[in-house]
Formats: sequence, structure tokens, C-alpha cells
Amino acid sequence: MTAIVDYGVGNLFSLSSSLRFLGLETEVTRDPDRLRAAERILLPGVGAFGDAREKLDATGLIPVLLEEAERKPLLGICLGMQLLFDRGFEYGEHAGLGLIPGEVASLGEDLEDRTLKIPHMGWNSLDIVRDDPLFKYFRDGEYVYYVHSFYARHCGEDTLGTSQYGNVAVTGAVRRGNVWGAQFHPEKSGDAGLRLLRAFAEL
Repeated sequence: MTAIVDYGVGNLFSLSSSLRFLGLETEVTRDPDRLRAAERILLPGVGAFGDAREKLDATGLIPVLLEEAERKPLLGICLGMQLLFDRGFEYGEHAGLGLIPGEVASLGEDLEDRTLKIPHMGWNSLDIVRDDPLFKYFRDGEYVYYVHSFYARHCGEDTLGTSQYGNVAVTGAVRRGNVWGAQFHPEKSGDAGLRLLRAFAEL
């Protein structure tokens, strides 16, 4: 069973619908026992870093997620990926979960071309920089769907894939140990996104 963490800021319906379309047993939950019983965990997220961190804190699930990440696959999506890092700088500085080294900073501040729109929204190709089982059914350069104004940087060897936006190589996918992250939305990325979710379900 794949558990989707419900902490009030996730795009739960489309994500759970995509997994069920693939024929995968899926449960949206904030029950610690159900997260422990799951074979793998998805941490979604839409909105601002600090607000999401506060809501996740309020559920009391952070110790459970940190514990479960030691023993099973966990995938953060969009803001859920950003929360995996050490800290985020959206409307101040906020602590992340510290599962992957790095920080989440303003994409707009790092862009040299000020005519490029923020948020970075729409389709962009994902260039695979490190092979991984998450890409089992995914081809280098396939297009995925982004909606974000902040991005992870200083991720080093944990970077799996990037998408170019102006001068910035946006961190599109990361992995450290049992923890993966996707800045783009697999559930909105058509067939390519579904294939990536299928690969995650087979981890």
C-alpha cells in the first residue's frame, strides 16, 4: 500500500487518482499507524514552505516520517520535495526535515533574464544527470509539468535530474537513501509522470 500524507496542503485528489488509475492500492491518511503499515510514502505539498512546515508540525507526524524514511521509500512532490531539505527561505527562514542536504531559495533571485516569468509554470524537459530506479520507465529529456517559485539548490550528488530555465538548472529530482523528491508534479505530467509513479510503486 502507498500512503499519501494528509496534512492540509497537498494536491491529494489528483495524486491519489493517478495512483488508482495505475491500479495501485492507495490511502490518504494522517494516521501514524497507517504510515507505518505502508510499503511506501508520498509527501505532497502546494503553497508556502513555512506554512506547510507548521501544518506538518501540527499533525505530530514528523517523527514518524523521519523514522519511516530510514526503512522504506518516501517521495516528496513539489513543496513536499522542498520540505525534505535543511531549510527554506520563503518569507523568512524555516527549518526543513533535513533528510536531504541543501536549501530552498527564490528562483527569481537567481535568474539573470528578468523577463522570464515567475512562477516557473508549465512543461519543461527533465535531463537525467544520475541514473536511478525512479527512471526505470522514464526517458532522458521527457517533459514534465512544473508550478513553483522556489527551488532546491546546493544538492550536490543527490541531484538526479534538472530542467533548464534561463541560466538556472532547476533541481527537478533528487535522492538520498530511501528518500526521493520531484519538484515537478508527476500526477500532472501525463504518461511520463504516470510511468515515474509506477516506478516509485515498484521500489
